[in-house]
Amino acid sequence: MDSKEDGLSKVTTSQQAISSCCGAVMTCLLVTPLDVVKVRLQVQSNPSLKGKSFLDSDGLTDHVCVYENGSTQTGHKASGRFNGMRDAFVKIVKREGIKTLWSGLPPSLAVSVPTTVIYFTCYDQLRDAFISKLGEDNDYIPLITGGIARLGSATVISPVELIRTRMQSRRLTYKQLRACISSNVTKDGWLSLWKGWGPTVLRDVPFSALYWYNYEYFKKRLCKRSGKHEATFLITFSSGAAAGSIAALLTLPFDVVKTHKQTEIWESETTPTLQHRHTSIWEVMKRIVAENGFSGLYAGIVPRLTKVAPACAIMISTYEYGKSFFRRLNKERDLKNH
Repeated sequence: MDSKEDGLSKVTTSQQAISSCCGAVMTCLLVTPLDVVKVRLQVQSNPSLKGKSFLDSDGLTDHVCVYENGSTQTGHKASGRFNGMRDAFVKIVKREGIKTLWSGLPPSLAVSVPTTVIYFTCYDQLRDAFISKLGEDNDYIPLITGGIARLGSATVISPVELIRTRMQSRRLTYKQLRACISSNVTKDGWLSLWKGWGPTVLRDVPFSALYWYNYEYFKKRLCKRSGKHEATFLITFSSGAAAGSIAALLTLPFDVVKTHKQTEIWESETTPTLQHRHTSIWEVMKRIVAENGFSGLYAGIVPRLTKVAPACAIMISTYEYGKSFFRRLNKERDLKNH
């Protein structure tokens, strides 16, 4: 395992960053079609979303989703009404071409790659530091380091995500964007660049803590059961899918709250003359329960699990495979030098 590596063959920070970058790219390539289909289905059920843009997360990587105005971003004819995800896939490919399924790829990569590199590299660095102080047998190290790593990456990247989302939603030029940001900073201060940080952290930090705790647990158990010293691709893939599903299920209420808060921000930006409620996270939760019952906090559980489980599995297995590749490479280099 990582903690048992000697100092020479240990994966370096730059190699961790490269591995996480490859994982982010692979995840975006495979998950973006799910985002495109999900967005089309959401616009179909709620036409007021057209022209909006928001940052979606599968827990480990982030994706920019744009609700296009008009028919489609590619200019093809509209695909009509969809009856579920499978029907949407078939109609979009048939009428608009298969490339349409990756129409949101560039902005997703622009957000996902730097966020994931910071997040995963910080997690491994923090985990190694905690293990060196507390020992490898402490089961709560992944829980703590996963939460801290996500908190740090979300805080660092939050202003960038806000800027990219605003550019996507309003189609602003860089000059207009700079004027918009300057006006907001003058009016509300520098903290306005972290608008939406609270709900994002409330969702992503618990998800990250639960994910890494369960992932390391499942990986250790499966390695022990199969008699493997190092986790195989199948072990990391299945552990990632299981851990992602558990974390998604337990943190779904926070995801629902974040969606409601994002809607409030959209309303305040599109109709500034109206008085809008800037409610707290707790008030939003109470309102959802009052209007829809406790089941309202778990709205959209099936689509979220459909996306999160494969995304987490792809990301972590690609990342671990990359580290394993560099570990072997370093070991061969060390043997040649000694």
